Amino acid sequence: MELPVNLRPDQASPEWLSKGDNAWQLTAATLVGMQSVPGLVILYGSIVKKKWAVNSAFMALYAFAAVLVCWVGWGYQMSFGDELFKFLGWPHVAMNQEYLLKQTFVGYLPNATMVYFQFVFAAITLILIAGALLGRMNFHAWMLFVPLWLTFSYTITCYSIWNPHGWLAKMGVIDYSGGFVIHLSSGVAGFTAAYWVGPRATNDRERFPPNNILLMLAGAGLLWMGWTGFNGGDPYMVSTDASLAVLNTHVCTATSLLTWLLLDIVFFGKPSVIGATQGMITGLVCITPAAGVVQGWAAMIMGVLSGSIPWYTMMVLHKKISILKHVDDTMAVFHTHAVAGSLGGILTGFFSNPKLCRIFYLVDDWQHYIGLAYGLKTGQFKAGFKQMGIQILGILFVIVVNVITTSIICFLLGRFIPLRLNEDELQIGDDAIHGEEAYALWGDGEKYDGSKHNSVYGLEEFAQVPPKAEA
Repeated sequence: MELPVNLRPDQASPEWLSKGDNAWQLTAATLVGMQSVPGLVILYGSIVKKKWAVNSAFMALYAFAAVLVCWVGWGYQMSFGDELFKFLGWPHVAMNQEYLLKQTFVGYLPNATMVYFQFVFAAITLILIAGALLGRMNFHAWMLFVPLWLTFSYTITCYSIWNPHGWLAKMGVIDYSGGFVIHLSSGVAGFTAAYWVGPRATNDRERFPPNNILLMLAGAGLLWMGWTGFNGGDPYMVSTDASLAVLNTHVCTATSLLTWLLLDIVFFGKPSVIGATQGMITGLVCITPAAGVVQGWAAMIMGVLSGSIPWYTMMVLHKKISILKHVDDTMAVFHTHAVAGSLGGILTGFFSNPKLCRIFYLVDDWQHYIGLAYGLKTGQFKAGFKQMGIQILGILFVIVVNVITTSIICFLLGRFIPLRLNEDELQIGDDAIHGEEAYALWGDGEKYDGSKHNSVYGLEEFAQVPPKAEA
């Protein structure tokens, strides 16, 4: 087959390009994107009350689209571009054709692939924040919050931890795939934003049943399986480390789910489906900073801890600590992402295997990336404790940045537009906000009409008005 005129073979497939790595990276990015659309769109739309189904799903869908435009406009370069400050890059546009076709800063990939891959991570972070705000945030305020938070919060933590020139990256912090940048950030930011937005309506906060648990499980399944790309794509190549990361991810997640399930059975007597889903999420979050740098046995231990410690903070401590009771965190992102993300970061500092770290970081550095457990085993106590200290420093940095930036954004935004819906909208939900409803069911406040609804299965017993009274 002849190449088109004016196109050289080295332009389509230059020597530095790895077709296998590039194909996997694009696939992994799409898997991560599917965690958000449709994964979290379905999960959010089904785990809330029926009257909030459309609004909750649409908050996720809007964030996905808005982040992409901001990401290629300035967000990517602020996160991975040339240094502006020690913790931030220059806000250049990342849509120049010449730039997009060049080799990226790491791996055998074009910049276009890296921009796409990092976008889906930025998008899911905002969508996770939305989980704390479901059922009461003004949608117009959310439309402004998304680009502001991406610009002034996400880029700072991303540049500091993932950019090779970031100050925490240079120190040797280990965040394999976003335990700090994504999960701890979204958990802290979501909790902080929930404080500023305020709680749901009283009747919603007291009783908030899912409108479709089976559909919720479908969304959760997409989230779990999509994590194959989430953690498997971060070596930026088709490597043995990528394979290890994928297996560790699923083993830790399954162990965490089962641990949470057993605790629910022991203490509450019933195997909760929603509880098992929470255990699944905490396992995914906990293993994320460590996925490809710990051994399988460590991943299982992390699963036990991620299925028990966040369970304890959610089921026990939440009822005892005033600030946790006061802030209305709809999807409990503080527990599932902030607590589980911090736990994962600390356990990464303890269990990280120096050999696996050198495979992932492609360096022969014996001063960094030594978990405390291996430091104690090999007599490198100082290096092990240093790594643990760097992990804790990273956690503190992410917490401080997100509390401050999220508070400033919410405070300033609230000066111009209400952060919370008004009382009428809180009572009505989707129909008042969007003029649309998720389900059109005859049994939702309507009178039974035998001419429209078949009574073969005794549906007349569900009529809102008894037949005699109706007559």
